[in-house]
Amino acid sequence: MARILVAEDEDVVRAFVARALTLKGHHVTEASDGGLAAEALAESGGEFDLLLSDIRMPVMDGIALALDTAVQYPGLKIVLMTAFADQQERAHGLDALIHDVISKPFTLDMLLGKVDEALSGKPAEIVPLAVSGLGH
Repeated sequence: MARILVAEDEDVVRAFVARALTLKGHHVTEASDGGLAAEALAESGGEFDLLLSDIRMPVMDGIALALDTAVQYPGLKIVLMTAFADQQERAHGLDALIHDVISKPFTLDMLLGKVDEALSGKPAEIVPLAVSGLGH
């Protein structure tokens, strides 16, 4: 199946995502921050099918990682994850570079569906933010 790089600083979330994708038959490489993910990309020459990254991480956040990845490896599909509405809005400004943004918490079915969409090249189904009371 696909080679997927998962960049997530929360150990429990990273383990959940990696296990789910591995059980689905994908080859998963894990990174605990954006800097380590960038190193994994460089070491492999970008030989991944998908980068699945949290947005808020130490060292290098997911937005910076996505921007760097899009420049270095333009064919690599990128899906971002976040629990923060402001970060999700920031990521949607990168629509030309990323496939989609998954809101945390997410279900296993939602995660696998978004990964399958990205890998198949199917357009993302944009779901409006269901957050009220946020002033911007």
